[in-house]
Amino acid sequence: MKRKASAEWKGSLKEGKGNISTESGVLAQTQYSFGTRFENGKGTNPEELVAAAHAACFSMQLSALLGKAGLVPDQIATTAVVTFENLNQGWTVTESHLEVNASIPRATPELFAKLSEDAKTGCLMSRLLNTTVTMDAKLIV
Repeated sequence: MKRKASAEWKGSLKEGKGNISTESGVLAQTQYSFGTRFENGKGTNPEELVAAAHAACFSMQLSALLGKAGLVPDQIATTAVVTFENLNQGWTVTESHLEVNASIPRATPELFAKLSEDAKTGCLMSRLLNTTVTMDAKLIV
């Protein structure tokens, strides 16, 4: 299985601009720039897209593990916060932190904790990132 996205950039790093598009069309000529990446400009940036991918991947992985345990979640709400820092080797993603709130009928706190941890380590995006992944997971009853 393959998924495709494209990016185009024009100009210098600080004054230039680019756009990102995905094969699905969900992102179509979505603007990104130095300002959207390192300041608070309007548009997106690679790290925000990685955070979205990580949150979505984790939620689906947890749902799959719950299904194997005979449980169906009412809701899994995941926020990923990607931290990147300018280290000696250059800008590096140093952490992705997952904030999870889930409503799962009949789930015990112990099972939820185990399956959340398994989803954190087993999620495709967690393995792709090759960085520290931390998590705060709460079962809402």
